[in-house]
Amino acid sequence: MPELSNDHLRIVISEKGAELQQIIRKDFQLEYLWNADPAFWAKKSPVLFPIVGTLKNNTYSYKGKNYTLGRHGFARDHVFIVSEQTDTRIVFSLTDTEHTLPVYPFNFRFNVIYTLLGDQLTVTYLVENTGADTMYFSVGAHPAFKVPLIEGLKYEDYYLSFNAKENANLWPLSAEGLIEITSVPYLEQADKLPLQHSLFYQDALVFKHMDSTAITLKSDYAPHGIEMQFEGFPFMGIWAAKDADFVCIEPWCGIADSVNASGELFEKEGINKLLAGQQFERHWSARFF
Repeated sequence: MPELSNDHLRIVISEKGAELQQIIRKDFQLEYLWNADPAFWAKKSPVLFPIVGTLKNNTYSYKGKNYTLGRHGFARDHVFIVSEQTDTRIVFSLTDTEHTLPVYPFNFRFNVIYTLLGDQLTVTYLVENTGADTMYFSVGAHPAFKVPLIEGLKYEDYYLSFNAKENANLWPLSAEGLIEITSVPYLEQADKLPLQHSLFYQDALVFKHMDSTAITLKSDYAPHGIEMQFEGFPFMGIWAAKDADFVCIEPWCGIADSVNASGELFEKEGINKLLAGQQFERHWSARFF
């Protein structure tokens, strides 16, 4: 599998899904990524495209035709091509094929770009509409970070620190993974969310339009953590499988359907629109300390 390395970091990425497999801080010999234990969740950092979350009845409508697409789309299950690579930068590319067009009728080029600079990893999503019709899509991140990061600590010794005081409502998910119509108060003048496994017993914590542009995973009992920056992503999911020793910090440009969604793709909440020949770019970065 392709690797990137500098004086601080070594990362390994799989061509399948352009998915991160390892994030190691070399000078600490510390792994930051979840180990994909299949007893809990057998992925590490799937890339979400061309939808984020679940569609109502796993179906959407476009130009009068219905299409079926599973949760989080198909990119995570397809093999990407490495189109560029240096020691500290790599570009993974996915384009439409005979396998994607029956479920997603758009011509596209989707690049996932990993770049190392010092102790920071930047992940860039570059979407290009290579077809003649307006393209509708979502894209998002789903990295799972190991908790606890070091032996001797427990899950509850960690917390998420926001870089702004949050007054954010939680948008509950239905049993089918759809966004409920009514939100509930959750973060009130809060800049910290203590971790405990029970937070995720009802699925992910989903927020819309948070004030924060960075979240740090840290502990008061250890010097190591992760600062994740995600400006330009309007939705945020925080999730872990039941009783698993990880937390996903998931910036999204897109969101699951609501329980009363119409199913029309162009009406989908958070959907992004690209005219023919246009490009869409977002990036998130993480500093490992």
